Amino acid sequence: MAADEGDAVVAQPPTELGKTLRCCVPCRLVKTFEQFYEQASRRLGCENCPYLDMENDRERVYDCTTSDFKGMVSVVDPKTSWCAKWLHLRKFVPGCYALSVQAELPNHIEDILENRGIKWRLPD
Repeated sequence: MAADEGDAVVAQPPTELGKTLRCCVPCRLVKTFEQFYEQASRRLGCENCPYLDMENDRERVYDCTTSDFKGMVSVVDPKTSWCAKWLHLRKFVPGCYALSVQAELPNHIEDILENRGIKWRLPD
């Protein structure tokens, strides 16, 4: 659940570790599958990518997230964090992020990103 601090939204850290962790492919936010899926009443899904409409849509969560990522870092203040600068996370909400992601998005999700002018990195 995101915590509102004034106008600031903060992504809740993963509620458990292990195989339930998923990473939003476009922004690399890390949460459990259930955190991406079951939070429509709390206006979540992915706090950075609400236009992906993941909440309450299992197929969309699987399309937009992956368990194939490496490492994790917590970013408390993206605007001043050197780590957020290094990982290109300064425009995102505070939260836990994957260091690297190896995943491809389905064409319909790529179309959504392209229509919004969002560029994301393809796997190396």
